[in-house]
Amino acid sequence: MRHRKNNFKLGRNSGHRRSLIANMLKSLIEHERIVTSTAKAKVLRRYADRMVTLAKKNSLASRRQAIGQMMVRFNSLTPKEARAAKEGDTSAYNTDRKVIQKLFNDLGPRFASREGGYTRLIQTSAQRKGDGSPKCIIEYLPE
Repeated sequence: MRHRKNNFKLGRNSGHRRSLIANMLKSLIEHERIVTSTAKAKVLRRYADRMVTLAKKNSLASRRQAIGQMMVRFNSLTPKEARAAKEGDTSAYNTDRKVIQKLFNDLGPRFASREGGYTRLIQTSAQRKGDGSPKCIIEYLPE
């Protein structure tokens, strides 16, 4: 029986589902708006709101939880790149590092006064070409 089991499997096994959600989270934080299927967007909304809640806490533990949830991989920097990064030049960072910075430096303070509901789903009339599943837009609220 599935009573009170509150997860959506999306037709994938657990590892694939976790990777899918992590990649979609990184894209959503980076671009603040993505187009995806409605089922994936409803699952993603739950995780995206949790990431903003972690960013509002802005502690080392919450940063590490966000890194683990999004499966962030840091590329190793050469000593020259590390010195440049300390001085403020982040051009050597991969996009994963920039996603964490954006989450904790931009999105966390932006929603500091808000209690929840940081994302919105906008239903579109478009359907995916391959299987006809309904598409929607998921985005962070502007405030």
